[in-house]
Amino acid sequence: MNTKKLIDEAVSLPVEARALVVDSLLRSLNQPESEIDKKWAKEAKRRLAELRSGHVAAVPGEEVFGKVWERFDK
Repeated sequence: MNTKKLIDEAVSLPVEARALVVDSLLRSLNQPESEIDKKWAKEAKRRLAELRSGHVAAVPGEEVFGKVWERFDK
């Protein structure tokens, strides 16, 4: 299979499948460092637990990016 055909087929996949393909390709280029990955996984679990427990509230992405644009649009 040539590269163009492969890319065309990948682009036609559902978004979740495309994300998986991209993640797999990036991982093949940049081998993860297990110790760093373990620390990030621990941090992600901690943050998820905070959200689920109600100790912190999620902020909608539109609000976050709105504040960023407001700050740098001056």
